[in-house]
Amino acid sequence: MDSSPFDVVIAGCGPTGATLAAELRLHDVRVLVLEQDTEPASFVRIVGLHVRSLELMAMRGLLDRLLEHGRQRPAGGFFAAIPKPAPPDLDSAHAYLLGIPQPVVVRLLEDHAVALGAQVRHGAAVVDFEQDDDGVTVELAGGERLRTRYLVGCDGGRSTVRKLSGIGFPGEPSRTETLMGEMAATAPPAAIAAKVREVGETHRPFWLRPFGGGVYSVVVPADGIGDRATPPTLDDFRQQLRAVAGTDFGVHSPRWLSRFGDATRLAERYQAGRVLLAGDAAHIHPPTGGQGLNLGVQDAFNLGWKLAARIRGWAPGGLLDTYEAERRPVAEAVLDNTRAQMELMSPEPGPRAVRRLLTELMDFAEVNRHLIEKIAAIDIRYDFGPGPDLLGRRLRDIDVKQGRLYDRLHRGRGLLLDRTERLGTGAWSDRVDHLPDPTAALDVPAVLLRPDGHVAWIGDDQRDLDDHLARWFGSPLQ
Repeated sequence: MDSSPFDVVIAGCGPTGATLAAELRLHDVRVLVLEQDTEPASFVRIVGLHVRSLELMAMRGLLDRLLEHGRQRPAGGFFAAIPKPAPPDLDSAHAYLLGIPQPVVVRLLEDHAVALGAQVRHGAAVVDFEQDDDGVTVELAGGERLRTRYLVGCDGGRSTVRKLSGIGFPGEPSRTETLMGEMAATAPPAAIAAKVREVGETHRPFWLRPFGGGVYSVVVPADGIGDRATPPTLDDFRQQLRAVAGTDFGVHSPRWLSRFGDATRLAERYQAGRVLLAGDAAHIHPPTGGQGLNLGVQDAFNLGWKLAARIRGWAPGGLLDTYEAERRPVAEAVLDNTRAQMELMSPEPGPRAVRRLLTELMDFAEVNRHLIEKIAAIDIRYDFGPGPDLLGRRLRDIDVKQGRLYDRLHRGRGLLLDRTERLGTGAWSDRVDHLPDPTAALDVPAVLLRPDGHVAWIGDDQRDLDDHLARWFGSPLQ
């Protein structure tokens, strides 16, 4: 048996696995990422990074790199594809959607993890594992065996790690199938827009959304198109467009083509001993609203520092348990909002009536903002006990005397932002940075931020602060 000295083996090097690897490396955790595919995906699918994911990327100094390869869009019109403008008062310095090719996201995140010291092996698939009190023995296709302290399954909706761990994956199977892709169209834009409005009254999901340059995002029902196991073709799209809209709009030159169902499932638990789940291995749902990749990346930011704390030996009791306690309810809420969105896209009379009503309600700015905040994941408040509304929420990227707040979070450590200039991190200074700044754009005396940017404490009393430093960052440095 190869006794490679890894602290964490991650199955899957998609956005979630690569992000988790980088987060662990910020704390000097020895990480190996195993990716079963030998080459990146051959298609160039455009994905959307929502506000909260953009904030997290800014916290680690990655946002500028992503912006070079993406296209910014207003953060509106995502809930059930109801065309409403972006709310003008989203509480973020990064209040937009970034459309970016998924292979670019994966490459940048993987490069970031490798630059921090993570090892990545392509063409390496996990086929089995055994765990004991001290760690996990992972078996790869071909018979190689690796030893690690923890195994994390970031290996997608058909997760091998989840299945081998015995964790149930209850939910609803697919009821409807949908074709989705990006391709050029020769029909005039005005004619396409008019036909989409007409057909959209009776068929959902259905749309052709322009990307520019004659390229469209195309979604059309897949009724009667082959087997889901067979990749769709451009002719399949043409056939369905003609069946639904009476024209295929002259579609050609596809960038990528895919097919998805509306299966919705959530893992019964996120941990089984020394095995954990993150991303699609823990939850799947329809892509409505474009939340899947974002939900997985945000799982990784929540898990990374907590698992690192356990491995480095300073985690307070129960810290790792808060990963599931915090993130599983978030996934439940996402599953519920995608269920609601799928119902609102039904062509049946009842859902169509509800959609018309909700469309009217979204003319109220507060309703529109509330729904977009759900999609953007900036409405999340973890339960840290009684306290002001800011407690448990993420803090936006505010101005501080040395630039921007998120620039101080690149190392993945906690941060005490102290307007009083009389508090301190003391014996926790090896894990928590201190920024005394009476000019900070903050309306409370001081806040303690976790490495994921959520507010863990608010106040001005050192003794109370010390109690919360111990709660989140363990025993003080001796």
